[in-house]
Amino acid sequence: MDAHLARYPVSVEIPVAWGEMDAFQHINNVVYLRWLETARMAYFVRLGVMERMERERVGPILARNVVDYRLPVTWPDTVRVDITVTRIGGSSYTMAYRVTSNAQGVVVATGESVLVNYDYTAGRPASVDDALRSAIAAVEASAPGA
Repeated sequence: MDAHLARYPVSVEIPVAWGEMDAFQHINNVVYLRWLETARMAYFVRLGVMERMERERVGPILARNVVDYRLPVTWPDTVRVDITVTRIGGSSYTMAYRVTSNAQGVVVATGESVLVNYDYTAGRPASVDDALRSAIAAVEASAPGA
């Protein structure tokens, strides 16, 4: 996994909203999961996952999320969420995230998600087929320094 962490092919900039701060005067932990989701959806758009979901009813379903919080974020700020695929299995793949605070200029959180390729019609996992593997490889090859 560490070899991938130097390059992330998809990045999104997200403004921090005042209302995302909690009683402890920093961004609430659940907001980070939304930020990861926003980056994940941007990656899925690049993969063409949404079109395939409409055509075949096969697409990702979230199995696991992990966030490691390094530093608190406060308003005003903008975060950049970078995302990459670090592992592809038979019916699942793992995505890694890096969240950087523009105001602080440092990584404030890292994360990981496991997605299962899922056949929504059959109600069971589907294999990560050659088309999806090729799409992931193409997105990953677009990363700076790839």
